Amino acid sequence: MSIDDLDPQNPVALAQALIRCPSVTPAEGGAIALLAEILKAAGFETHRVTFHEAGTPDIENLYARIGSPGPALVFAGHTDVVPPGDVARWSRDPFSGAIIDGELHGRGAADMKGGVAASVSAVLRCLERGELREPVAFLITGDEEGPAINGTTKLLDWAVERGEVFSACVLGEPTNPNALGDMIKIGRRGSLSGHVIVRGVQGHVAYPHLARNPVPAMAKLVSALYAEPLDAGTAHFDPSNLEVTTVDVDNPASNVIPAEAHIRFNIRFNDAWTRQTLEAWVARRLSSAGNDIDFDLTFEKTSSDSFLTAPGPFVDRVVRAIEAETGRRPVLSTSGGTSDARFIKNHCPVVEFGLVGKTMHQIDERVSVADLEALTRIYERVLAG
Repeated sequence: MSIDDLDPQNPVALAQALIRCPSVTPAEGGAIALLAEILKAAGFETHRVTFHEAGTPDIENLYARIGSPGPALVFAGHTDVVPPGDVARWSRDPFSGAIIDGELHGRGAADMKGGVAASVSAVLRCLERGELREPVAFLITGDEEGPAINGTTKLLDWAVERGEVFSACVLGEPTNPNALGDMIKIGRRGSLSGHVIVRGVQGHVAYPHLARNPVPAMAKLVSALYAEPLDAGTAHFDPSNLEVTTVDVDNPASNVIPAEAHIRFNIRFNDAWTRQTLEAWVARRLSSAGNDIDFDLTFEKTSSDSFLTAPGPFVDRVVRAIEAETGRRPVLSTSGGTSDARFIKNHCPVVEFGLVGKTMHQIDERVSVADLEALTRIYERVLAG
């Protein structure tokens, strides 16, 4: 779509245009190009940056900035979306951007093209009125729903190498459970995944003395992982939890004792832990199952630590904007999974606030048109300070 046919200060129209870009990860789908064209026309310095890494798809990202030198307030987000699933089950084409009964439908409406559209429209409105009080930047990736390797983390490194500095960041993820203004995310739990290989000796089930079955040992190791809780929670976080996600022997034969058994698990952990202390805890728990168990323990490299943006001036600034617009005082939460905030927090304070997330990733994903406009006004208030 040409920007000549679009009012980018209208968040509904802009969200519709973005939804009509079929940007299923890793496809750019035209969404990054559209935003770059809009922001460049408004006077932003724009950069479309593609990152590469062996074994992963190339990803195009967008960095745009306007204003005087100095730390910039950042609006971050992603234009990539998950696949629509069974298209026949949608009320409308998932990339149509249809408005039905006051709701904007389409893949990415909630997660998170609606949030991106609201932030862009808010900044453009303030810019036109001459009310931008500080430099503003956009960090937009096409790799949040994918492996997150060639996206925000590399874009941040690229920007910092250019000398960019950030004062704070609003990430427009759909944070609200039920109504706009319900919740701000001021942190996230960390995530650590592990894999245990339990070694035995393969053999015939009729001759167990010639084999060593790894399954009983596997059961002991699983029990050891669950034997005691990680913690009882901290001031801003729920208790950490470990969940075994698979147990497998990959054995199609009922008369063969398997040679190996596999355990995979994931831990979502709070700020009582680091990756290093958690890895040590897991190793101790497994060792407590018995010295006679032969196993290997490895951890995935793509883990993330927990983080917290402590309540203070920036959090208060966002809370005031939400409360003034919605009449609701949002809960300050650290619930949910991971997001690109885990990368941004290394560079500046970051909070997440966007639309209602009830339908994200679902068939007939949709958001309220009224909420899109209200979110835009909230972002305008944040920009006003």
